[in-house]
Formats: sequence, C-alpha cells, structure tokens
Amino acid sequence: MKIAQISPLYEAVPPRLYGGTERVVAQLCEALVDLGHDVTLFASADANTRAKLVPVRDQAIRLDSAPLKSDLAAHLSMLYELRERKDQFDIIHFHTDMLHFPLFEDMAHRTVTTLHGRLDMKDLPPVYRSWSKYPLVSISDAQREHLPFANWVSTVYHGMQADHAAWFHPKPEGYLAFLGRMSPEKGPDRAIAIAKRLGMPLKMAAKVDTADAEYFHREIAPLLDDPLIEFIGEIGDAQKPDFLGNAAALLFPIDWPEPFGLVMIEAMACGTPVVGYGCGSAPEVIDDGVTGFIVRDEDAAVAAVRAIGGLDRREVRRRFDRRFSATAMARGYLDVYADRLARAPFAEHLVDDVEDVDEASRALTALAQIA
Repeated sequence: MKIAQISPLYEAVPPRLYGGTERVVAQLCEALVDLGHDVTLFASADANTRAKLVPVRDQAIRLDSAPLKSDLAAHLSMLYELRERKDQFDIIHFHTDMLHFPLFEDMAHRTVTTLHGRLDMKDLPPVYRSWSKYPLVSISDAQREHLPFANWVSTVYHGMQADHAAWFHPKPEGYLAFLGRMSPEKGPDRAIAIAKRLGMPLKMAAKVDTADAEYFHREIAPLLDDPLIEFIGEIGDAQKPDFLGNAAALLFPIDWPEPFGLVMIEAMACGTPVVGYGCGSAPEVIDDGVTGFIVRDEDAAVAAVRAIGGLDRREVRRRFDRRFSATAMARGYLDVYADRLARAPFAEHLVDDVEDVDEASRALTALAQIA
C-alpha cells in the first residue's frame, strides 16, 4: 500500500527531546515500512526515517533559531506540496489536527486523520460538524468525550519500538520518576507531595515550556529545595530507558483529560509500573493491579506506591508488548486504511484501472484483507 504520513512541523521526526505527536509518527512510519508498505513522510528535513522523505522545511520549527517565522505558512506550504502529489498515494494519513480540512474535501474518503490533542475546546465542535466527511481516529476512547458526534471510525492506541534488552530493567533502584512537562495539568506538584510523604527520592525529567515558565518559577521551583527532589530537565529518547527503567514507579498525577500519555507506555516498556490519576486515557492504558494502579487522590497514590513491589515487572513488559508495540499500532492503522479503501467512493477509482466490475470487486476484496 502507498501511504503518506503528514506530520506537524513543530518538532523533528522523531523529536530530539520532548515531543509526542512527531514521535508517534516516526514510530508508525518505521513499523509500516517493516510490514512491507511504501511509506512517504512529509516533514521537516531533519527527520530520521526509513520512509521516503518529502522535506517541506529545512528544520523543525522548535529547533529553528530564526527570530521571525510562521508555523501557519510552513504547514500551508506542506499541504500545497501534498496536494500536488496526492494521486501518488492510496491513503493519506494526517496528524495535523484540522488544518487540512478545507483543502482535501474532494478526497476525504481516502484520508485518515488522527487527533492527538485535547478536544475540550470551545471552538472545535463547529469545525467537526462542518467537515464531517473526514474519517477520524482517536488515540483513546476517552478522547472522544467532548466530540461524541464526530466521524470516529476507530481508536488506535499509540505504540513504540522498544528493544527488550535496551529497555527492560528487572531491578529498580528505588526512586520515583516524573517525566513530561512542568505544567499544572501534568501535576508535578502532586508528584512532589507524594514523594515527600513516602520519603522516597523523586527524579523529575521535565520540559519547561515558555507558556509554563511563570507557573514553574512560582509554584514548582520553591518545592525543589529538598534533598529528595532532583530536577533533571528535559531528556531525549536515549536517556529514557535508564531513567524510567531504574525507577520503582512512574508517577502520572494528571489533572486534565489526557488523550493518551505516551510516557505511560514508555515506562511499561521498561517494566516500570505506573501510578496514575484516573483522568482521560489513564484507565484505558493502565491495567489496574497489573501494570500499575489507578488512583483518585494523594492518599491512594501513596498507598499504591507502597504496594508497587507486589507487581511483576516482567508482566508489565509483556502487557506492553501485547498492547503497545509499534507493530500493534501499525496493524491497527492498516485495518483502518483497508476499511477506507474498501468503501464505495474508491470503487469508482478502481473500475477505471481494471477491465471489468468483477475484477474491481476482487480488488476490493483483496484490499479489505490488507494487514
């Protein structure tokens, strides 16, 4: 199958440090290539991929030191380039939220759009009502809550390639880990409070966005003046296996409708259980009592950490392999692609290329079995 993957341009693919969507796009491209598909990635030129790369910007926007730049212009240029090449692909898979909606309406049936972000924003419902032809994929069932009427066709959980030898750590060192952004919704203050109550070291590998700088300096920085708390800063993929794998548990004390939470499966790849607050996707990702615990408050989180030694880290890793590998994610998307290709509008396209309707019918049957 000829598949185009359309990445946001904010981070490199994969990101050098923090970044979720572009990291998932990178993993999906690699897994689809491994499964024998012809994959083309539209991204910035600093992408590292085995897919065919169409570079539409010299570097990721976040890494660009130019004082004046336009993310909208960059993305529109990418979509124009894609539009020029659209007939080269069986399926076009967008990871750019809604930006492409006005430009590809005539071929919406040959597209898939994965929504990676939060959907509880005031201005979103009219957009998804106006452009209802686009097939949408959610990254958790919980993500759909605020747009239940949208054209959802599947939920595909994120996945990642994590070599067992490099990632799995059977014996932790006894500290707690926090990995993410230093923002109120991620709950770094909660993580610090939990660690202090337990008297356990907490290592915090976190990005401080410009938007969160004031919150960090006002609310979090004063809490770091404690020998139990170590603020490491932002880390990249190469550092994650040891950082997460040597932790007794990952604290995921979120206070928002998290669409997925990639860090949870990164921890599970290491065999590290997750103690997560029951918001958004967490109850779908964490197998309560097996790969971690779902908790409702600080008291329950403290109790969960105390019980974490009773969990089998090898089983945590086995659940990761079963549910959240890059291959599992890719196969989930291949099912979606096959369903799109087997639908009526594409049948007309096939009839132009085959000798008769019977052959078109056979072609559709074969497409439906892809994956």
